[in-house]
Amino acid sequence: MLGEGVSDQIALQTLAERRGRSLRDEGISVVPIGGAQAIGRFLDRFADARLAGLCDAAEEDDYRRGLERAGLGSHLTRSDMERLGFYVCDADLEDELIRALGVATVEQVLEAQGDLGSFRTLQKQPEWRGRAPEEQLRRFMGSGARRKIRYARFLVEALEPAQIPRPLDLVLERA
Repeated sequence: MLGEGVSDQIALQTLAERRGRSLRDEGISVVPIGGAQAIGRFLDRFADARLAGLCDAAEEDDYRRGLERAGLGSHLTRSDMERLGFYVCDADLEDELIRALGVATVEQVLEAQGDLGSFRTLQKQPEWRGRAPEEQLRRFMGSGARRKIRYARFLVEALEPAQIPRPLDLVLERA
């Protein structure tokens, strides 16, 4: 499985663990590719493997072009990409997780990790004051020292089975 970054890798591994799967024992690797622009290189590198992957909505075109250049189709739609095993997070993985859990649950996770105070500080900043809490949470997850990576596990662990975001669910099912 290919993900844009380490947070995708951690989220997928955590979800697999929650489902009682050992990806390693199944011979499945989750590879962070270091950004959507690298998709073509990884498609070439793993051309003989069965692949699946995740990307953010903003990087959908990069993935589409990479899949097309790899000879996997032309004029690919999002549905075509999904048939190939590549799923798009709207807007990104953090957005999917925040929407699935809801603001109150994400704040509980922040509190359990000792970060609710820092989040409240962000909310008071003039640039973020008055914005939707979902936007504020996405910004908070994207700022700070590796926060996206750290919270990928915690947010996936907080999900109820019926809350699993569609892209995460489908890419893991594909594996």
